Formats: sequence, structure tokens, C-alpha cells
Amino acid sequence: FGTAPLGSLAIAGPLYSLRVLRAGYNLPNPDGTCRADGSVTLVWGGPLTVLVDTGGPWLRPRLPGLLAAHGVSPGDVTHVVVTHGHSDHAGNLNLFPEATLLVGFDLSRGEGLYLPHGLAQGAPLELHPGHLRVVATPGHTRAHVSLVAAGTELGTVAVAGDAFEHGEDEEEWAALSEEPALQSRSRRLLVATADVIVPGHGEPFRVVRE
Repeated sequence: FGTAPLGSLAIAGPLYSLRVLRAGYNLPNPDGTCRADGSVTLVWGGPLTVLVDTGGPWLRPRLPGLLAAHGVSPGDVTHVVVTHGHSDHAGNLNLFPEATLLVGFDLSRGEGLYLPHGLAQGAPLELHPGHLRVVATPGHTRAHVSLVAAGTELGTVAVAGDAFEHGEDEEEWAALSEEPALQSRSRRLLVATADVIVPGHGEPFRVVRE
């Protein structure tokens, strides 16, 4: 498959809109460190308001403003889907205490009420049937998930966390993976499913099937 950059992404569908509030990045330094943060994506307009990944704790002062630019407050968010538990994706969960929270394979609401589901066994979690579902995409971490939004103006969009680092990551993703064989399978699943992928550390891109 190939990829094509989309730049700033705004997707209007018949029910939900999807916007990448901030594209993630990963910038290596000469001393071997890197400066990174994860993509933060808002899905709203229907009965659910979903935030996929929350950035690192250093984003906390800016995140309410990024939401407010689209008429959304933290209290309006009904669901937070954190693709995996790394700090650059899960750093601001406490801004959303009233939302249903999915962090990898941990699903909870309220004051620590944990709910059963089948993600660890490969069953999708339907947030809004026909529109929004969460699928297991293990590899980068064992308990890694992606949100799939169907029926948007650009087709099916997968908000993929670090299943994809960015649109041209073929030479680097495996070195960051806990289980590369699983992640390779997850990547193939997303490419087969989605028309557009929002990666964890880059701009959204369109899947080009050859």
C-alpha cells in the first residue's frame, strides 16, 4: 500500500465530524533523546462526543482551548479513547472525570466502575453501531486500540494511535514495538479497513491501494 499526506484534516460526515486537534510529532535530538507528543483527535456532532488520545500532561494548559475552538468543553466529552497507556497519549485523563474512559483494554466510568468487553479477545467495542467502534490493534503495546469512524465524507477513518507512527514509518515502527509481528497484523487490518489513517505522531494520510 501507499500513503498520501492530507495536511490539516477536517472531515464532515452525515452525523459525526472528525478533526485532528493537534497532529503528533516525534523529533529526535543528537544526544539520543527525543521530543514527542501524540495526536489528539475529536469526534463530535452525533449523540457521542469522543476524544481519542489526550496528549501528554504538558498539553494540559492548551487542551481545553483546542476543544473550545470547536464549541466543546471537557464536560461535553462523553467518551475518551486512549489508544495505549504511554504518557504522551494518556496524560490528561483527569480533565474528563465524567466521561466513559477506555485506556487500552481498560473500560471504566464514574468512580472506578470497570466494565466488561471483548477487546482482549479480538471483539470490537461498538460505541455507536454503524458509526463508531473501537478495535484491538495490539503490537506497539499489547493492549493497544484504534477508533474506526465510518461514513465520513472521506470514507472510513481509523484513528490509529501508534499502530502507525506516521505515513512513512516503514523503516522505524518495528523498533518501537513491543510485539512487531502483532503490530504488522494490526497495520494490515487498518489498511484493509480505512480510507484515511490518523497516526500517533504525524499528519493524517490517505491509504492508497495499488
